[in-house]
Amino acid sequence: MNVTEALKLRHTGRAFTPEPVDKETLLEILEAANATPSWANTQPWEIYLAAGEPLQRLRAACLASFNGNQPPQQDLARPGKWPPQIEERMHELGKKRFESLGVRREDDEARRAMSANGIGFFGAPAVVFICMDRSLSQWSVFDLGMLSQSIMLAATERGIGSAVAYAFVAYPQLIRAELDVPDEFSVVIGIALGHEDAEHVQNRFRAPRRPLTEVVRVAGL
Repeated sequence: MNVTEALKLRHTGRAFTPEPVDKETLLEILEAANATPSWANTQPWEIYLAAGEPLQRLRAACLASFNGNQPPQQDLARPGKWPPQIEERMHELGKKRFESLGVRREDDEARRAMSANGIGFFGAPAVVFICMDRSLSQWSVFDLGMLSQSIMLAATERGIGSAVAYAFVAYPQLIRAELDVPDEFSVVIGIALGHEDAEHVQNRFRAPRRPLTEVVRVAGL
């Protein structure tokens, strides 16, 4: 598999089988991704890998907080407002996802179940939590984004599904408690890794992409 094939094959898996991914494969993925470039070779990422019983405890604790209506407290705040064209794409994505699942807009129970699925890491057998020192800036967040892509592409090459989600870090205090993450680290994002449930309806949906003519502005060619 080449890089272009991996880029086109990779997608967000929202349902995983309980089959574990062996430690050797997970570490191979992280070893490959650790070659990701960063600003002035700062390598600002701190990686915490959770699986087995620690992940099960963390999943249960996060779901308990969600079901108890505890508000999310992510370390990295989400934007308060999106540009109109971006917000439109987000709404269109949500609409198409709900339609593909047969979920009506007014079905609050089904929509909440979908949210709970995200809080529970989509049932994945392993989750990578990417952290960085709180004193770092948005430039280091950019580096963490590149690392995240590297992890997912390395996973795809090895036949492992992935999902990166803001919902995975909704309760960073629980992640710190279970994985001994120091207070000086921000828990930025989580990436679920596992074997996708190919038959699950959640995994049949593919998000559309903007055409290149809309995205790219060319000068000098």
